[in-house]
This record gives sequence, structure tokens and C-alpha cells, in this order.
Amino acid sequence: MNHSHKNHEHCAHAHSKNPQSEVAPPLLAKVEYTCPMHPEIRQIGAGTCPKCGMALEPVQVTTEQSNPELTDFRQRFWWTLPLTLLAVFIAMSGGLLDGWLGAKRAWVEMALATPAVLWAGLPFFVRGWQSLRKRSLNMWTLIAIGVGVAYTYSVVATLAPQLFPASFRTMGGQVAVYFEAAAVIVSLTLLGQILELKARSETGAAIRSLLGLAPKTARVIRADNSEADIPLSHVHIGDHLRVRPGEKVPVDGVVIEGSSAVDESMLTGEPMPVRKSINDALIGASLNTHGALIMRAEKVGSDTVLAQIVQMVSNAQRSRAPMQKLADKVAGYFVAVVLAIAVLTFVLWGVWGPEPSWVFGLINAVAVLIIACPCALGLATPMSVMVATGRAAQQGVLFKDASALEQLRTVDTLIIDKTGTLTEGKPIFHSVISIGAWTESEILHAAASLDQGSEHPLAHAIVQEARRRDLKLSTPTEFESTSGIGVRGQVDEQKLLLGNTALMDEAGIDTQMAHHLADTLREQGASVMYLAAEQQLIGLLTVSDPIKASTPDAIAALKTQGINLIMATGDGINTAQFVAQQLGIEEVYGEVRPADKEALVQRLQAQGKIVAMAGDGINDAPALARADVGIAMGTGTDVAMNTAKLTLVKGDLRGIVSARQISQATVRNMHQNLTFAFLYNALGVPIAAGVLYPFTGMLLSPIIAALAMSLSSVSVVGNALRLRSQRT
Repeated sequence: MNHSHKNHEHCAHAHSKNPQSEVAPPLLAKVEYTCPMHPEIRQIGAGTCPKCGMALEPVQVTTEQSNPELTDFRQRFWWTLPLTLLAVFIAMSGGLLDGWLGAKRAWVEMALATPAVLWAGLPFFVRGWQSLRKRSLNMWTLIAIGVGVAYTYSVVATLAPQLFPASFRTMGGQVAVYFEAAAVIVSLTLLGQILELKARSETGAAIRSLLGLAPKTARVIRADNSEADIPLSHVHIGDHLRVRPGEKVPVDGVVIEGSSAVDESMLTGEPMPVRKSINDALIGASLNTHGALIMRAEKVGSDTVLAQIVQMVSNAQRSRAPMQKLADKVAGYFVAVVLAIAVLTFVLWGVWGPEPSWVFGLINAVAVLIIACPCALGLATPMSVMVATGRAAQQGVLFKDASALEQLRTVDTLIIDKTGTLTEGKPIFHSVISIGAWTESEILHAAASLDQGSEHPLAHAIVQEARRRDLKLSTPTEFESTSGIGVRGQVDEQKLLLGNTALMDEAGIDTQMAHHLADTLREQGASVMYLAAEQQLIGLLTVSDPIKASTPDAIAALKTQGINLIMATGDGINTAQFVAQQLGIEEVYGEVRPADKEALVQRLQAQGKIVAMAGDGINDAPALARADVGIAMGTGTDVAMNTAKLTLVKGDLRGIVSARQISQATVRNMHQNLTFAFLYNALGVPIAAGVLYPFTGMLLSPIIAALAMSLSSVSVVGNALRLRSQRT
């Protein structure tokens, strides 16, 4: 083999010097991070976004999954949670512990709350300070100020209670403190961040799943015909590689020796392995089912089909519009207004208020900030999302994030894959037709007996049907598989041929009498195989991929909702059109590749459409990621489910109808919650500032402010819980 000399030179070079191993360590220390909400933000190393305060994510996802921020927040949460709970217990004990703690109660609460506030809440103070310094007010500004003011006020009340007027003292003569409120806000915020970080980590799970498809090593053939397993990164263009049965194809290339059936479902989405022989193309990460192959590498590294799919998924995920832009915008103005009101309250009371005027100013300013604490505002959206996603999960619909829940109601175009989405995705026996003297049972018995030695899914369907009918199969005395066209052999002293028209033509068997019948069956979406015995055609066997029983109802319901339906499949156009006609889908695209599906999504989006994509295969991943809402079948691949924002656990498209109804109800509920939150602030902040004092002589104590803050949260939670009874 003349080619082996080149391989030998490469291997020697690769093993003598590995450029990747020399470069990798320093690169690991210079990982580039970006903000999922603001992709223009880039920096070396982890951190937070200077605009929104969100944790940055690595630009390039690797197979290794680590999140130092998630680990850090978990530690802060769990280490301080017992202290927070104990502080809350003391504060809510109703004076039961006053006899034991006495005047030391406030000091005990401060000792318990201080680690929770100053250590566990430190990241929030840093983000809040950053938002102020960058003049980009956001929710972190609210949290930092709310917690900081409540804690600082309580510390002052504990250390110098004499500064406060008698009206703010309890029956025991102590000034009320709010250490437990500050600690609880920190703990709840940490919990929310932990849940958010875990959810966001799933964004990279799709890419990690894709990267995990590729084998770690390749078996290279050296100059002396010896073989060795080398890292995939050492494979170069032109290398000759051996792919043994059951192994994955390491890189893209062509077959130069051998034949086999290769499962390419990771690219095509179709379940049937493809026969490969000399000069046929191979795709990296596809599975060699049973034959031995020798291939020549033609595309490696980032040039492979798999790498390109990974890149498409990554780019599509980065291009998504961020969620809650309105809430962020409102929060920015809200913070500025609250701060201005608090400062104004302090100054006005200090200058014109009754003595001690500046104490009154401080108390009222604190009340303003406490009543404006972002609890209700922060809960308004997450509570609705949490309840709605739980409700959806009960119906077999899993939302990955809130953006899908918000956007689904606006979808006006749905692109649907065929195999595994509209159909079952598994070839099943359809029918047997006799042509001549043989009965249907005899034809099925002969075909199944011959097919016992075949690895093809169509053969499996025939064998399973024969066993279902309790047919006792015979053992073939001869068997030969002819690449891509069928099998031949001898069963019960009968020479049989089973395959397509090409096999029959090759053997000189006349199929003209069944030509029209076969075409009719193919137009109905069936795969047709001819069976011949002793050079005579005796029957036809058909295998099909049936439409899911739930699909027609789902399609009808989606049409009723005014959604434009489009089918895009890797299948042939005739089969695709047959299925589309059965379901009443007018726009059909057949023989499309992953990049074609993604391009279709982009083209529709450019026309102003809100596009959802429903699919089940790895080949659907780029389009699922690019779509405004990606919908995966729970019966499909992990990559599809990781890429999509919505998973239908049972693979039932009727779940989309229910999900849209839940989406509509949830967004309506979110608007109601935001109204509740701002209504309390609109009423409470002026009262806390003391606008009623000139008329009634009444001031809003921080105790009442805290109660109002709690009531606003209760209202929001109670309204969100109504979604549990949402009818779909």
C-alpha cells in the first residue's frame, strides 16, 4: 500500500510532538466569557456582566462541565441557611423568647444575620455597587439597597436605640429591627440564582451532547500495515483509518476498502442504516453497524459535519433575544425613582420636620426603601413561571426556560420534522401481497427466514411480523447480502431473492406485472420489497413509518389556532408529500439537510414570522436552536431535547396546543403580578414618605412597611398559584 508511507510520516510526527498538548494548558487559563443577555460583552475569565449583573458564560463550550459561580452560591446558601432560619424563628416567636433573651434579642439576631448578609450576600452588594458605578440600574441595585438599608437600619437600632423616638419602640422598650428580613432576602435571592444557573447550564448541554458523539480515538493504519489507536486530534487529512463493527466513524472521509451498513441518523434523522462501499462518503460520529471498513480521512477538526453542526447550534443559541427586557427597563427607572424619593424624604423631613427632624427623616427614608424592597417585583415573573411550568409538566410539557414560556404564545409559524415527529419514527410491517400461487403466509415465512441474517431495520420489521404471527422460521442454507439492494439465499431448497427493483433487474427477473402496484404503494409512503423464488416473482412486502395516532388531532388544533404549518424532512419528497396530504399540510420541503432547516427558519424570521421548530433528531438541532421556540420530542435524541426550549415528553404534538394556552395564561398572570407589585409601591411609597402626616399626623413605621412588603409578595404568590387550575 503506497499510501502507508504518508501515514507513517504523520504518525511519527504526531507522536514526537503534539502541538495541542503543548498549547492547551496556557489556553485553559485564558477562557473567553460572554454575557447571554449582552453578547457584545467579552472578557477573559469568569465574572459578571457590567450592564445587567448576570454571570458570564464561556464562549466556547467544552465536554467538561464546571460552574464555579454555582458552586460558590451553593456554599453561601447552605452554610448560612440555618442561621437565617434561626433568626426568622426568633423574630417570629411572638415574644416567647423575650424572657430568655431579654435585651440581648437584637444582638442575637444581628449575630445570626450578619454572616448571611455580609458574606452570603456579598456578590449582590458587589453587583449592586457595579450597577451604580456603571449607571446601569437593575434588579441587583434594588436587592443591594433593600438588603443594605434593612441591615444598616437594624444595626443602628441595635447599637444606638436612643436615637429613635419613643413611638418606634416596642413594649419592651426596644427599637424594632429587621435582621431576619435582610437575611431572608439574601437566602431567597441565592436560591433563585442557584436555580437560574442550573437552568442556564443546560444551554451548553446541547453542545456537550454533540461533542460527546465523536469518538475519542481513531485506529490509524501505519506504513508496515500495523495499526494503532491515536487521539482524534492527531488525525490528519489523507490518513487511512480502520472502522471496526460497532465503532463510530472518527472523521469525515470516504471508504477505500470493505462494505457495511452505517447509521447516519445523527445527520439525516432517519432510522435506517445506509449501505456503504468503496468510494462512498462517511460522516464522522456516524455508527458502523456490522461490517469492517477502511477509510481515508478528508475532513478533520472544525471542518467535519459534526463540528459545523456544533457551530451552528452555538451561534443560534447566542443569537436569541433576551427575556424580560421590559422588566429590566422598568426596574431601572423604578430604582432611580425610589432612590430619589428616599433622599428627598430624608432631606425634607430633616429640614422642615418636627424634632428630632433628622431622625424622623432617617426613619421615613428607611420605610420608603423597605416598602420598595424588590421582593414582590422579583417574584412577579418567577412565581408565574414556576407555577406554570409545574402545571405544564403535569401535562407532559417541559419548558426549559421562561423565554419559551413567554414567546410560545406569539408563534405564528411552526416547522415540523416528519420522521419521529409526525410519524412513529420506527419502520413497521405494512402488508404482504401475493403474485402467483404462493399464499401471503408462505411469502412472509420465506422472506422472514431469509432475513434472519440481515441487520437492516426493514428486515427486522419483516422478521418481527412473522414471529407475531407465530410462523416457525427455517434456517437459510445460503445467505448473501448485496450492498444497498437486498439479500439472496436458499431456504427450504428454494433459491430466494428479496430486495428492490435493482436486485430483480440484476438477476433478470421480470417485475413489470407489479410495477404499477409498487408505485402506488410508494406514493402511499411505503417501502416496497420484491420476493422472487427460482427466478419467478412471487410477492411484494411493504414496510412503512406510520403517522402517530395523535398527530391528526394536533395538526387540526394548531390550524384552528391560526398557525401556519410547514413540513421539513430529510426524507424523499414523494414520501413527504404523501404524509403532508394525509395531514393537510400544504407547504412541504423534502431531502433537506440540517443547514437547510436552519436556513428555512432564518428566512421565515427575516419575513417577520415568529417561528417554532418541532423535531426529534440531531439533524434538527441547528434549526431547534435558531427558532424562536425549539420544540423537541421526548421520544427523540438527547441532543434535540438539550437544544430545544420545550420538550414534549410523550412526543405528542397536542402538547404544543396545551403549551400555547398555558403560555397565554402565564403572560397574562405575569402582567397582573407586576401590576400588584407596582400598585403596592405606588400607594405605599408616598405613605412611607409621610404625605399623610400633615393631615392625619400618621407616619408609616418600618414595621408596617415590612408588613406591606410582605402583603405585596403574598398577593403576587396567591395570584400566581391560580395558574395551577388553568384549563387546557
